[in-house]
Amino acid sequence: QVQLVESGGGLVQAGGSLKLSCAASGRTVSGYAMGWFRQAPGKEREFLALISWSGGSTRYADSVKGRFTISRDNAKNMAYLQMNSLKPEDTAVYYCATKRAYTSGAYDYWGQGTQVTVSS
Repeated sequence: QVQLVESGGGLVQAGGSLKLSCAASGRTVSGYAMGWFRQAPGKEREFLALISWSGGSTRYADSVKGRFTISRDNAKNMAYLQMNSLKPEDTAVYYCATKRAYTSGAYDYWGQGTQVTVSS
């Protein structure tokens, strides 16, 4: 079993920045890709970004490309999401998740989420 815990959410003004962290513990996530998602009230969960185990490959949703940056530190079992130029429409609960393969497969472990609120 893998436990994922997100942190770093909060209230920020439009145009501001936040950096979310995702701490993995329990069974090793060695070799796993890690992703970030969000879900706003009344909306479906939205994919944001994905990073391979090595960190050498990343993928972003068009809605956040150029504003958000995903990274990871495997020595610390951590993943991060740097969010810049935040907009009110970025308000949502943000989740990290892992999957075994970067290019395919389902996400198998999810965190509880951290709230991000962007005020106008």
